[in-house]
Amino acid sequence: FIGYACHCTDWADAQSVLETVRSEHPKSRHVAYGFVSSAGAGTERASDDGEPTGTAGPPILGAIRGEGLSDVVCAVVRYFGGVKLGAGGLIRAYGGAARLVLRESPTVVCTPRTALRVAAGPADSGSVYSVAARFGGTAGEESYTDGGDLEVTITCEEEVAGRLRQALVDATKGGVVFVES
Repeated sequence: FIGYACHCTDWADAQSVLETVRSEHPKSRHVAYGFVSSAGAGTERASDDGEPTGTAGPPILGAIRGEGLSDVVCAVVRYFGGVKLGAGGLIRAYGGAARLVLRESPTVVCTPRTALRVAAGPADSGSVYSVAARFGGTAGEESYTDGGDLEVTITCEEEVAGRLRQALVDATKGGVVFVES
């Protein structure tokens, strides 16, 4: 059993990875896989690739879920070695190979971020920057009007955006305006 794991954000990317794995192992008997995407409502796919139903794809999918991952395709290649494993043995072998490759693969934690476009008068510009920094926000796309008003985009984690918004209003005593892009 040979395991592969690759970051894929959509099914088309996953299919491309699976085609590559199959082309690298043309004499293999089976290339079973599991795929999990966080895009939209989330997508999950699995294939036993000719193994008895539920003995290859679902254990791979379970390994992906068990590791708490998304946006990944995991493929396990099997060359027949002459030993009949039975359903339980296949489930353990495919799931185990998937877990091993997933645990050894590099992972990236992605934190959802959002951008707020803010306009503030010259007297409030310092407050805008300090509040943004306090909430871990980064400022970019800065511009100033002829009257000296600041327009800036603040990028921050989605989970703090509401609190950041309220803190900007409080710090500027309502002097900040949120610009729709």
